[in-house]
Amino acid sequence: MIKSPWDIDKELGLWWYSTETPGTGGKLRTVPEDFLVEEIGDHPDSSGPYLLCKLTKTNWDQHRAIKAIASGLGMSHQRIGFAGTKDKRAITTQYISLFKVTADDIEKLTIPDIALTPLGFTQHPIDLGDLKENRFSIRIRSIVDKTLYSGFNEFQNSLDEGIPNYVGYQRFGVTRPVTHLIGLEVLRGDFQEAVRVMVGKPGTHMGEHEREGRACYLESGDPAAALHLLPPRLSLERSVLHHLVEKPGDYLGAIQSLPRTLRSMYVSAVQSWFFNLTLSIRLEEGRSLTEPDTGDRLIWPDGRTDQITSSTLRAAKVQIKRGTCSISLLLPGGKLIPETGADDRIIEHILEENGIKTEMFDKMSSVLNTTFAGSFRSTVMKPQIDHHIEDEDLCVRFSLPPGHYATSVLREYMKADPLNMT
Repeated sequence: MIKSPWDIDKELGLWWYSTETPGTGGKLRTVPEDFLVEEIGDHPDSSGPYLLCKLTKTNWDQHRAIKAIASGLGMSHQRIGFAGTKDKRAITTQYISLFKVTADDIEKLTIPDIALTPLGFTQHPIDLGDLKENRFSIRIRSIVDKTLYSGFNEFQNSLDEGIPNYVGYQRFGVTRPVTHLIGLEVLRGDFQEAVRVMVGKPGTHMGEHEREGRACYLESGDPAAALHLLPPRLSLERSVLHHLVEKPGDYLGAIQSLPRTLRSMYVSAVQSWFFNLTLSIRLEEGRSLTEPDTGDRLIWPDGRTDQITSSTLRAAKVQIKRGTCSISLLLPGGKLIPETGADDRIIEHILEENGIKTEMFDKMSSVLNTTFAGSFRSTVMKPQIDHHIEDEDLCVRFSLPPGHYATSVLREYMKADPLNMT
């Protein structure tokens, strides 16, 4: 293992690289065409009130794209369903469902760098997680040490042993890693501070107007003054400020005015951050991600989980070696998990350290109309990567299950500045 030298990795709980191969450096997403993502789903044609469409977008933030589509169709963004959040600086293809929209409505819609193809109707909306996998085709440019091309097979051998299944940068942000910080304030019930973090906290690589607008709100808390300064592209921040101009002091209402999937993302980012921290502490303590111990929890591909006891330890080792299941960690939520294993004690300590109790997740489930029951996530992933060299750039292709992050794979190979990976 190698400790990450990057401050943002320390902040987001991405403390370790499990591979010991030298990092190539390099840069992702020099142009959107360098990062292609294709969602693979199973959405059979039927009949019903939901129009199923294939959405291809180039260099669009997911939530802003959904809001733009909703605005163009004259409908609420709450009536658009999608299975997963896709990368911004990329060309991504995915499926969405639109309630009571026709193919003719889609034909009239024109949004730059967004293409919608009607596929038929379905009885139920697409919801988060309704996909089989994501396929990636990625080009890594400006590699620092090109002699490491020949070492890719060694790197693949390391992947075969398993690498940490960290929740990647996209869940938190890199230039402004605030999603989990907003979620912490939401869970604590401090909606005023949640808005303050969302709108005011600065980031890197900000333009003049963004920097001035965020600083204005951070210093004054004046939504009208900040609105005057923030650029139009920050539509989510501006919608929150518009709400506060119309209803001063209604910070909960401002949060509730955001798309349900975004509200959910703030709290799920906290769960993901706790997962990353727990995973990194487990590695720091020298405990294996593939060799189980009593108290560890197993997860199967169908989501079923079980906790290892002294009497099942031997069988668990056999099952993990066969690849039928893997060790998992908790993404804590409203369902209380008894403290029985070493990882459970770590999670309980992290929750306590951040002033979070399990009942807060239940409370926010009702306040935000989204369930935060908690779940388990595998500690490892073992992707198979195809690669070739093109014009001295490394081109890779691989597939990942839902909720797994391509950057968590590529950071192991590149070991580059996270700012070069977004």
